[in-house]
Amino acid sequence: MLNKTRIVIVGIGGVGGYFGGLLSKQYANGNDVEIVFVARGEHLNEIQNKGLTVIKGNESFVTKPYLATDDYSKIGEADYIIICTKSYDLKQTLEKLKPLISHRTILLPLLNGVSATDEILEILPQANVLKGCAFIVSKIKSPGIIENSGNIQKLSFGTDGPLSEAVLHLKNLMFYAGIDVTVSDKISTAIWEKFIFISPTATSTSYFDCTIGKVLEENIETVLKLIEEVKNLALAKGITISDDISGKTLNTMKSMPYEVTSSMHRDYLNQKPQTEVESLTGYIVREAEKLGTAAPTYQKLYEGLLKK
Repeated sequence: MLNKTRIVIVGIGGVGGYFGGLLSKQYANGNDVEIVFVARGEHLNEIQNKGLTVIKGNESFVTKPYLATDDYSKIGEADYIIICTKSYDLKQTLEKLKPLISHRTILLPLLNGVSATDEILEILPQANVLKGCAFIVSKIKSPGIIENSGNIQKLSFGTDGPLSEAVLHLKNLMFYAGIDVTVSDKISTAIWEKFIFISPTATSTSYFDCTIGKVLEENIETVLKLIEEVKNLALAKGITISDDISGKTLNTMKSMPYEVTSSMHRDYLNQKPQTEVESLTGYIVREAEKLGTAAPTYQKLYEGLLKK
């Protein structure tokens, strides 16, 4: 370990901005822990000039990280790299991260979907990569400002096997920063239970082009079919999940504010050239075909989304 612990957060959007903001606020003096933000464009300019503003309900705070940059060569070796980009940016991000990674660097992807860790190991086979997921409804409100509009902001990470000292150290650093964090030696369960929630949410809000509240009002049958199909895929892959996961997932959706939507739907609304449709919808279609499980609802909605 370095004398100081250097934590690099790549992608200061809804996830990276909220959790990174809490870390930056807690370790603002930079004496023992250096928090580095990697951001881009106007968002980065605002953070460099005024700091990052994090809003949650009626509360807010402003924090300046130890370093905010888009120049990877200025960062140096990292102890921990928390990757919060969109799934379609992952490959090019990893190329830029290579100079920051040593044999002791731990990478923690917090991307939507379930394939990020495998994708990282394809490019960086020697890397120490955890699995992780964030449960949060948060977005960039405007450059330099992150708004958390939900009632849940949890972070889970770990491995499928014994947890190392370095993993537990990261958990403690997050805990002291006020993050609702859990670590697990059976992390695939947590990742898939999140995916069983996020994939139907993203797929349905994007396909029907409306908020989660409206989807549940008008197309709940479709949502229930999506939940069952992704749940059956998890079981076909041998993932251990709760017996009542379908009910729990629906209750989580119902507990969300009516007007909330998914980041994938926002990308469609903003006519972004890329969306997360391959990692959140297409993945289920392809894997179900490989394993011989049925996913007709996903197939139909995926085909519809590809035409958008």
